[in-house]
Amino acid sequence: MPAAAAARRAVWAASIGNVLEWYDFSVYGFFAALIGRNFFPTGDEMTELLASFAAFGVGFLARPLGGIVIGRIGDVKGRKTALLLSIFLMAGGTLLIGLVPPYARIGILAPALVFAARLIQGFSAGGQWGGSTTFIVEWSESGRRGFYGSFQQCSVVAGILLGSLLGALVNTLLTPAQVAAWGWRIPFLLGGLLVPIGFYMRRTMDETPAYRKSAQEAPVSAAEAGPFQLAARAFGFSVLWTVVFYIYLTYMPTFTRSYAKLTSAEALWSNTIGLVVLIAGIPVMGAWSDRAGRKPLLLACCAAFVVLPYPVARLFLSGPPFAVIILVQVAFGAIISLFSGPGPAAISEIFPTRSRSTWMTTGYALATAIFGGFAPYIASWLIRETGNPVSWVYYVMGAAVITAITIYRMEETAHKPLR
Repeated sequence: MPAAAAARRAVWAASIGNVLEWYDFSVYGFFAALIGRNFFPTGDEMTELLASFAAFGVGFLARPLGGIVIGRIGDVKGRKTALLLSIFLMAGGTLLIGLVPPYARIGILAPALVFAARLIQGFSAGGQWGGSTTFIVEWSESGRRGFYGSFQQCSVVAGILLGSLLGALVNTLLTPAQVAAWGWRIPFLLGGLLVPIGFYMRRTMDETPAYRKSAQEAPVSAAEAGPFQLAARAFGFSVLWTVVFYIYLTYMPTFTRSYAKLTSAEALWSNTIGLVVLIAGIPVMGAWSDRAGRKPLLLACCAAFVVLPYPVARLFLSGPPFAVIILVQVAFGAIISLFSGPGPAAISEIFPTRSRSTWMTTGYALATAIFGGFAPYIASWLIRETGNPVSWVYYVMGAAVITAITIYRMEETAHKPLR
């Protein structure tokens, strides 16, 4: 098979698996309030929501461990082995959440099982992000890493979009009582589709050319590679990336429902439309970065998230028409694509092939665990503690400053070969 055709097939297979993997992981956020009511009942809606988002965040505590373990497997046993392991673990954790009886039936065992399922999902996701990024970028054709790598992010956002879309459909087609009683479980049970996808990928995917080549070369010494310094760079690079994903793509339906007075269905539909725009923009920005470089696009996104969060949050509080909220979420989708398009290639280009899976995954997973995973919880907590519905925007703005400094100090790697 010609190299270009093999690359396209590998990227397509990895992207499909990634879609379902991130659908499984993110759908929790769209049903956080109902999960809180079913598994953390207190009689107080905000307390239940905080408990539910705490369980959401627990999944991110396992991500650094998953990143280290599965990332190391990717460097030692191969990218394909690591990718398949993460897929099967994610399917198991998602199905468990969909099958756990509520607190009213099994008591404290219910929230314990939900926490366990989120830990499994988090361990899987910790390895999946770096594993899929490495796999896709290493299969990329020369001079097109930005474009090919963008499909990793396309598939991540497509998974979130699929979760948002199914959440919107469930809330549209079922009554609120049906959704609360059993309808919220449907998206989790559908997550079991990852199992046959995993078996298909196991049969059809090949190992990446870059990994096959590096396996025949002498190992790079730790001192020569500077792995801890490079992982720290990946950490700083990822701070804004993970915060905007989990604030604007997971928490936003909760915020617009609570403070912009949207219905559950409207909040999820507006979020879904913004995700569609983001998916469309990612490959465009990835391809653009192959010509213009990674840093100009990445820094433009950072600047936007320093300037825009506060006025946009104030606008939402003013009760604008539904169409205005949709336009704002469309605009944010386009802005996030400035980072998500070139991001996978840019972060991969930081590392040499022999240590890319381990250290890139570790740096990204730590940033996600510390800054991103608890972002919805932190946003809700800041609102409750300060009494200010827009207090969470300073968290986003601070993340943008950290990442902007990191990227400004990085070299431009768009036109250099992978190490």
